Amino acid sequence: MSVTAVPLQPVKRSYKVWLGLGVAAAIALASGMAWTGTRTAVSQSLPNDQFLTWHKGQSGIQTTASGLQYQVIVPGEGPTAGDQDGVSLEIHGVLRDGTEFQPKAPMRFQVGQPMIPGFTEGVKLMRKGSHYRFWLPPKLGYGAEPAGAGPANELADKVLIFDVDMKELVPASVIQQMMMQQMMQQQQQGGAAPGGAAPGAGGPPQGAPIQ
Repeated sequence: MSVTAVPLQPVKRSYKVWLGLGVAAAIALASGMAWTGTRTAVSQSLPNDQFLTWHKGQSGIQTTASGLQYQVIVPGEGPTAGDQDGVSLEIHGVLRDGTEFQPKAPMRFQVGQPMIPGFTEGVKLMRKGSHYRFWLPPKLGYGAEPAGAGPANELADKVLIFDVDMKELVPASVIQQMMMQQMMQQQQQGGAAPGGAAPGAGGPPQGAPIQ
């Protein structure tokens, strides 16, 4: 029994070039992933100061005069957050080794309320709809707080990494107007004038970066 040979069609030169590029891209991707893993392992082994110096030079990382490092993942729109503005955020915090110290949670506050300094500075860079990532040196994190017991003391010498989404931004003038309207309504009803935080400016969720 004979087998009829089916002649193979010659491969077009353009296909060979495409195939060659595809193989080269796959090799480059594999090499890049291997380098990324190595780079991450090396960076995690560095002391904080050396890590921050190294990290400052990485693509997309910006550094403020205070030493706060941040990356703009989504820029958002409109004005940046200012003092006494109300912000509604979603936050998530990890350490350099990936250990989670702040579970993902919603958070609302007025800018200017007591916060660790690097977090406030970072939020004031953001606009509504933005997503930023912050790297806080210890001096801008819990290292800026007086020594004490509890989680804050355990994190005092750590670089804190926050992912922050700004869901809403309410201007301070709008909050003041809301407070005045609420005071007038309560006075008309014979009640006492309200005090404390503005409407919509609640406390942080458990574990939020506030002392």
